[in-house]
Amino acid sequence: QQQQQQQQQQPHQPGGNANAGTTTSSAKMEQLVAALQDPETRENALLDISKRRDAFVDLAPVLWHSYGVIPALLQEIVAIYPLLSPPSLTNHASNRVCNALALLQCVASHPDTRAQFLNAHVPLFLYPFLNTVSKTRPFEYLRLTSLGVIGALVKVDDTEVINFLLSTEIIPLCLRTMELGSELSKTVATFIVQKILSDEVGLAYTCATAERCYAVGSVLGGMVAQLAEQPSARLLKHIVRCYLRLSDNPRAAECLRRCFPDQLRDPAFTAHLKDDAATQKWLGQLLVQLGYSL
Repeated sequence: QQQQQQQQQQPHQPGGNANAGTTTSSAKMEQLVAALQDPETRENALLDISKRRDAFVDLAPVLWHSYGVIPALLQEIVAIYPLLSPPSLTNHASNRVCNALALLQCVASHPDTRAQFLNAHVPLFLYPFLNTVSKTRPFEYLRLTSLGVIGALVKVDDTEVINFLLSTEIIPLCLRTMELGSELSKTVATFIVQKILSDEVGLAYTCATAERCYAVGSVLGGMVAQLAEQPSARLLKHIVRCYLRLSDNPRAAECLRRCFPDQLRDPAFTAHLKDDAATQKWLGQLLVQLGYSL
């Protein structure tokens, strides 16, 4: 009878261990989040949470609703504004603020906190970072991580997100990065513009004036010219998607015909897409919509 009782209890043990593990993980998360409130323990807590953020369930709501935590993260961001101009950002300072940005990205991407994140206008605190031009590693890492927060917002198709971004300077800031950033930063910035264009409101905004159409078209054309020297199939895919979406608008299509890069009609250049059937298809559609023969 004692053996039967042991056998009956055994199936419950794995679940019990899992619950204990979850409880321990939750307790550790709350302990680290609380450490963010104290300037003395904040730096280590930022590093620890950013490394383990994927392991913590519901980290974003805990961050958002814990007293003093979001102001602490914003304090980390504002503290390095003086280092932006003249550019004096160190690797250490860049890594520290990027750990804070990683936690804000977690909040931006969570469905329960995204709207509150926007309503508080938190993304505006990141815009000074996107306005920098220094190409040193600390600044490039800072721009890339900041773009990651905006990218997390636009990943989900939400017109409210697009409306918010269009009320800010996000398109000019992304265009600047598309001109000056590293390949990875350019890719994320182009993805953000692509997602804005994919929304009807975003497309209408971008195509409302010839100046806006030309601003986007000329930057895309410049990127294509740079890719002739340093090919990147990943970046080219997002560029083609932007062009294709712009071509859906008659005003933008007319503008694109006047500044369309010859490289996209050159088989030697587009050979970089030989392993990407989807982008090849989009490029074919683009050329047809602009009236070019295939």
